[in-house]
Amino acid sequence: MRDEAEAIAIAALGYIAADSERLSRFFALTGLDPAGLRQAAAEPGFHLAILDHIAGHEPDLLAFAAQASLRPDRVAAARQILAGDETWSG
Repeated sequence: MRDEAEAIAIAALGYIAADSERLSRFFALTGLDPAGLRQAAAEPGFHLAILDHIAGHEPDLLAFAAQASLRPDRVAAARQILAGDETWSG
């Protein structure tokens, strides 16, 4: 379950990075820059932070879920798993 949740988070990061406007918004909201993003990616909680970011903006959540062929509640379930709630099945 955790591996799938991390894969969803990585896909979400790819979704963010694929569009310069989304990426600029991500950098503005997180205070990161490209170098900081590389450092942050190695930190515990990074995958959770990516899904928090996606889930915090409904248009991005819905667009990402559609692009990834996921139901939005699967993204929410992945977020819950990464937050430590391994029992949540969505």
